[in-house]
Formats: sequence, C-alpha cells, structure tokens
Amino acid sequence: MSTASTDLTRLTAADTAAKVAGGEVSAVEVATAHLDRIAAVDDRVHAFLHVDRDGALAAASAVDTARAAGETLSPLAGVPLALKDVLTQKGIPTTCGSRILEGWRPPYDATVTARLKAAGVVILGKTNMDEFAMGSSTEHSAYGPTHNPWDLERIPGGSGGGSAAAVASFEAPLAIGTDTGGSIRQPAAVTGTVGVKPTYGAVSRYGLVALASSLDQAGPCARTVLDTALLHSVIAGHDPMDSTSLDVPVPDVVGAALRGDVKGVRIGIVKEIGGEGFQAGVRQRFDEAVEILTGLGAEVVEVSAPHFPYALAAYYLILPSECSSNLAKFDGVRFGLRVGEDDGNPSIEQVMGRTRAAGFGDEVIRRIMLGTYALSAGYYDAYYGSAQKVRTLIQRDFAAAFEQVDVLISPTAPTTAFKLGEKLDDPLAMYLNDVATIPANLAGTPGMSLPIGLAPEDGLPVGLQIMAPAMADDRLYNVGAALEAALLDRWGHPILEEAPAL
Repeated sequence: MSTASTDLTRLTAADTAAKVAGGEVSAVEVATAHLDRIAAVDDRVHAFLHVDRDGALAAASAVDTARAAGETLSPLAGVPLALKDVLTQKGIPTTCGSRILEGWRPPYDATVTARLKAAGVVILGKTNMDEFAMGSSTEHSAYGPTHNPWDLERIPGGSGGGSAAAVASFEAPLAIGTDTGGSIRQPAAVTGTVGVKPTYGAVSRYGLVALASSLDQAGPCARTVLDTALLHSVIAGHDPMDSTSLDVPVPDVVGAALRGDVKGVRIGIVKEIGGEGFQAGVRQRFDEAVEILTGLGAEVVEVSAPHFPYALAAYYLILPSECSSNLAKFDGVRFGLRVGEDDGNPSIEQVMGRTRAAGFGDEVIRRIMLGTYALSAGYYDAYYGSAQKVRTLIQRDFAAAFEQVDVLISPTAPTTAFKLGEKLDDPLAMYLNDVATIPANLAGTPGMSLPIGLAPEDGLPVGLQIMAPAMADDRLYNVGAALEAALLDRWGHPILEEAPAL
C-alpha cells in the first residue's frame, strides 16, 4: 500500500468529504485506499463478511462525475462506509451472520441503505455480527468471530463488532450498526470508537431484519463525534415505510457537535450503574472524565434510577419473546436455507424443523426457546407481562431523572474487551456486558459511547455513555464533542493512534 493511500485511510470522514468536494482527491482514490486496507488487514480482523469492490468503485466514480459536472455534493459524498449485515442492500448478500440466510440477496434496499446511496456515501461491504444481532462479542456469527484491532485475541464487542472493528482498524471511516441492547455502544467502548443509538423511531427500521421490533435501532459509528453526527444526519428522518418512524424534525446534531460547550449543562451520574462488577480501570477513567466535565463548567450531580437494576432481567424476557415471533418467518419455505426436502417424503413441518436446526446457532435457539416459553399460555402475564411493567418503571426513572438534569452519564461497559472464548460458555456473564446500555433501549431514549482513555490494567479502551431524553439526540453530541476536545488536548492525539499497528 502506498503512503498516499495509507494517509487517506487515516482522515476523518469530514476531512475526506472536504477533500473530495474540493477536488484535492477523487472519491475513487479514497475508495481504493480503503479497499486496499481491507485486503491488507481483514484476514486478521475479519470485520467484513462481504466486500463489494465493484459496487464501491462504481459509487465512488459517480461521485467524481457529479463533482466534475459542478453538482453540489452532500456533506458525506465520496466517504466510504461499512454496513452491518442486518440491513438489506439490493443484490448484495445479507446474512445477519446466520447460515439460514446464507447466499440471500435481497431485492430491495433498506431505507438507511437508500439514504446512504442518495447522499453519495460509498458502501464498501457488509460487516460481521452476532447471528441475528444476538450477542455481545461477535463470537456468535456463523462465519467466525471478528477480532479487536487493539488485541486480536480479544472480542470487538457485539453484536455490531464488525462495524466497530472496521472503523477502529481504519478499514472504513464510517459504519452503520444496530443497537437492541447496546450493540452499537458496547462495541464502540471496547474498540475506542464513537457509537450512537438514536432515539427509537428516529431512524427507519424498514429493511432492518428484525430481532426485537420494540428495541431495534440503527445508528452511526465513526472515529470522531463530528463524523458520527454527520452520518446521523444522513440516515435520520421520518419514513412512511416504517410504522414506528417518528414524524418530527431531526435535531441539529451536526451543529451540536460543532458547538461542544457544556457550561451550565446539568449532568447526572447514574447511581445504579458503575459499582460492583465494574473494572477498576473503567471506573478510574470514568471518574477522570467527570472531573474534566466539571472543569469545563458542567454541573455534575448524582441521580438515582432505582429500577435500572431490573433492566437486564426485563430485557431478557422482552427480547427473546419478540425474537421468537420475528424469527418464525425463517422456515426454509420462502427464502434462505432449506434442509431435508430430499429425505424421503417429508412434511412441511419436518423441513422447517430440519432447516431451523441446521440454520440457527445455539444462542439463537436459546433465545427463541426462552421467548416462546415466556409467551406461552399460563406464563405470559407472569413473565412477558411483568417485564413490560418493569419497562414502564424504567421509563419513569428516565423521565424523573431528566426533570433534574439535561443528560445522564455512566461507563458504557463494565469491563474492557475480554478474551475470545472467555465468556462463550457462560450466557449470563455475556449478558452482563450490556447492563449499562439496556435501560436506554427499554425507554427508547438515545445514547452515545465515546472513548475516554485506556484502562491502566490492560491498556485497552474505555467508553463513557451519555444518555439524553427522546428526540434530544443533539445533547449527546454537544456533551460528547466538549469532552472529546478536552481529551484530545490532554492526549495530544486521537486514542486510536495508541493502538498497536496491524
């Protein structure tokens, strides 16, 4: 790889777009540099399941043609992006990390995908993920795990570890993830990147293969707060194709990211997140970030959310229940894998059973069984119904907290990235990785994770989570940008410059 192409992969998305718009570099050169980077390192990272080299170069060429013709380009035109393999892209394999969808090429674009294309964003390919977004480590992919660029023997978070790893390894400056219980924010925390779960309904779910329909939300991943905001502004907005889409104006997230001023902002530390079970180095870096925010003029107070400790239990009843319903469509009849039809004269029920047994991984089967049980006659009220009542109490906790403060903060994840295989045989230990992120999904409120340093025990990234009221996503970017700028002043360089070279 040439020095020039290496430099192009290190640029921010904002700087890349400016250089393309100004004619300093072509979109094709930028795309080629990133495709070369993928070819050089992804055999070790395994961030991508499918790389669309021809499609990416064609999209980049179209941007160059538009610029040469004097057309006004969108703010991210010509910038490469990695797309999580849970969002459909017409004609491109979309597997959701599962054998049951191996080889499926959807006939349509998700709304998020269509908006990216319309903005001239260059989609490089589809990223690896835990199967159907069920996991916290990207080890549950049917196509093998993704590796954390900081330490290839460690997890990159999940379920969107492929998207976060692609950004952290400079294979793409931007990525799209989805967040059902922390699957954007937790990977961002353990890879030293920025990830945002927008307000539920702020980004269309049309074309997002559903895990839990009341929780799923697509969102942006990047290396800076501003880049994340620019991507957020492209994908957000009302979509009549999604019945849960909010028909309200998109907050000015880009303006907030450029402003980055927390003087007089009231920030609440969630009392119930960050105690027992949280790594000492995570807590240390969090406390240092709180001191920085206070020094910048923010008013920092402790806030209690008494029902947050019950969020994990409620979530792991609601999510499996919705997943057991949503995944019923994968039956080996209409599309995807089909197993056992050549074995004698099987019934349709036998084909369905054999297909699902062969196509679904252990974690997916585990959650389908849990959800089916929770929804079954005689147990619905005791389990699913009770979990929804807890969800309401958590929503009320958020409402009460936001009467006192503008945003809430906590560590994003209890620990830094753990070793591959370390928690694979202990589902409960794996589920506990999302203890800090799940409440925002249950309430539908937005959340951001941004890097705040390296844990002294292991030299791995630590993330801070910011949460805001629904449709106040701009507050995340204002606080995040202020903290990011202060940390950059302290470090003298972006945190990813400290990652070992691949």
